[in-house]
Amino acid sequence: MRPQTIGRILGIGVRVAGRAIGQNLTAAASPAATTAQPAQPRPVGARRPTTMDTTLGAGRVAAKATGSVVRGAGGFLRPFRRVAGILWLEVIGVIFLLPALAFAPTCWSSRASYAHGPDHLRFWASAALIVVFLYLGISSLWRAQRK
Repeated sequence: MRPQTIGRILGIGVRVAGRAIGQNLTAAASPAATTAQPAQPRPVGARRPTTMDTTLGAGRVAAKATGSVVRGAGGFLRPFRRVAGILWLEVIGVIFLLPALAFAPTCWSSRASYAHGPDHLRFWASAALIVVFLYLGISSLWRAQRK
């Protein structure tokens, strides 16, 4: 499925759900208005007439409620964000140090032919990988220490 099609489907679904929730909120907010009118039977499948004002008002109420929920969740999760960031940097630092340890024996065993031996390329490749992974691991642990 193309991304444009998925976005349209999701957008239409969100609009329909928002309209239905808005209608339910406005109906629940004004029970006196619904009891004042005499009960008239509606045909099966007929929809309640809506106006633009009730739809906009319901949308504003839903947006305000959503904003309150988001602010409340953000306030609750704020202390955990710093700890999670530090923990992430430490875990990534250790993960980057593991390949450096894995390439160390290869580099050590081919150290005698670093200039012109048969394992010349293996030595320099493993040395380069060790340097890169050491840099990434140590810099990640350093950043975790500074936070």
